[in-house]
Amino acid sequence: MRRAYAPNAEREAAQRLSLASLALGACLLLLALVPAANAERIKDLASIQGVRSNQLIGYGLVVGLDGSGDQTTQTPFTVQSIASMLSQLGVNLPPGTSLQLRNVAAAIVTAVLPPFANPGQQIDVTVSSMGNARSLRGGTLLLTPLKGADGQVYAIAQGNVLVSGAGAGAAGSRVQVNHLSAGRVPSGATVERSVPTAVGQGPYVHLELNATDFGTARRVADTINERVASGAAMALDARMIQVRAPTDADQRVAFIAKMENLEIESVMPAAKVIINARTGSVVMNQTVTLEACAIAHGNLTVTVSSEPIISQPSPLSTGGQTVVAERANIQIKQDPGQIIPVPASPRLADVIRALNAVGATPQDLLAILQAMKAAGALRAELEII
Repeated sequence: MRRAYAPNAEREAAQRLSLASLALGACLLLLALVPAANAERIKDLASIQGVRSNQLIGYGLVVGLDGSGDQTTQTPFTVQSIASMLSQLGVNLPPGTSLQLRNVAAAIVTAVLPPFANPGQQIDVTVSSMGNARSLRGGTLLLTPLKGADGQVYAIAQGNVLVSGAGAGAAGSRVQVNHLSAGRVPSGATVERSVPTAVGQGPYVHLELNATDFGTARRVADTINERVASGAAMALDARMIQVRAPTDADQRVAFIAKMENLEIESVMPAAKVIINARTGSVVMNQTVTLEACAIAHGNLTVTVSSEPIISQPSPLSTGGQTVVAERANIQIKQDPGQIIPVPASPRLADVIRALNAVGATPQDLLAILQAMKAAGALRAELEII
């Protein structure tokens, strides 16, 4: 007996197969368009050798304060600076003049000279009080030369100091919000001298990795050779990659821009645990693992209290005095420590769960981690800061 629905069933099966093929193709297309989750750009991993900023520093005066400046009797350098400035402006003070000024403060001015900064460009500066001024709010920074490490002047700063805090006081009480002894002058310095860079010199450009890693250096060199120019990059060590670049300035800029935007697969970092002994902070990365071990932890508490004792003479005695003495009471309490087995943990979440099971405070955790490292159970490098 023939089945009448056989051609329809075959047609439906073919349609389902076609739809499945289209869905699979769409999924593959989406996967191709979505970037790798662990991909990082070269510009985030390395910097161009020679492209660096430079620190500048200067000494200046902030004037126009509302009685919150330096107490000149306690800051003689402020008085000397004022006398020197006035002499340069044609005002000569009589010898032995005692200046009692409250609207002036001596300050250290710092700035960062960015790479490729040319004369005429403006940069931000930070003004910090170096005397006993209560506040720099509302002050104006006078003309201050900013020098580099070589003693040369690279910028000139001047302008109104912007302080983000506020404060008020009266009758011995004082209220302060944020910090008042430091502020910024946006675009307050003008660059007067540029610092030459070595990016446009020689046939090579050198990439310096932010962190020393042989695997990352190898992947950066391979990516440049595959996607920019074959044989152009060579890893010199775990931090330096040498890249052959065009000698023409315009072509070299385009070459570096293309190279910096290349993405490479990130390399798993070395297992490391950072311990801040001052605050008790513990930070560990995702490659930290634990071997099976057992931990016993107990707290020791010592309590010292003082109890006053009053000794009085009898009612019928003569010449007696009341004496107050103290009696110390010392108690030692030690919590029982239980041996807690800690299983081997290959993932960071398991490591955190195992350490939380111990029930130790962050300060106690510092000693536990060091003991686990000494016992060989902690597979990570301990770094104490």
